[in-house]
Amino acid sequence: MKIAVTSQNFRTITGHAGKTRRFIIYEIVNNRPATEIERLDLPKEMSMHAFRGQEHPIDGIDYLITQSCGPGFIAKLKQRGIEVIITEESDPLTAVNTLLNSL
Repeated sequence: MKIAVTSQNFRTITGHAGKTRRFIIYEIVNNRPATEIERLDLPKEMSMHAFRGQEHPIDGIDYLITQSCGPGFIAKLKQRGIEVIITEESDPLTAVNTLLNSL
């Protein structure tokens, strides 16, 4: 399972997910603890708000955690097979673990 977290500073979870260009990617394998596997730092035209292409670097993610987003963003990611989770948590790993505990 892969989980992306919106994080413009790579330290805390940020909102405005449609315009976010930086993501921390975690992977969970065989019920082991979540491991950070990648940090995406995309150009402006790759934000989901601006993106109009077919394949996006976050394709293949199972969940995306953010602090805020609009219904259009949720619908766009749902079409890509990604479930959006909105949280008030600011720590990325804590939010990932909270999601995992709820599944």
